[in-house]
Amino acid sequence: MLAIRKDTSKPPHEPLKRGDLFDIVLVQMKGGSSRPPSARDLQRLQAVKEHYRAKEIVLFEWCRGKTCGFKRLTDAGWSPASSKEIFG
Repeated sequence: MLAIRKDTSKPPHEPLKRGDLFDIVLVQMKGGSSRPPSARDLQRLQAVKEHYRAKEIVLFEWCRGKTCGFKRLTDAGWSPASSKEIFG
């Protein structure tokens, strides 16, 4: 899944204005008893991130009636994160 939001920071050059550019976040969704992303999946996600210059890679996990939450991919692996930290 792909999440896009307006980047409201000052753009790097004219004639761009605030809000003209976007932040792209790649979201891998897993639910129920599905397996976590494999090492090969992570390689592919990293390649897609680089190709599209995405801001980051996020995993959203849910288990009906039990839990749901975000994790962001870091150099050390998956790290818990809030939606506010990821999407502002």
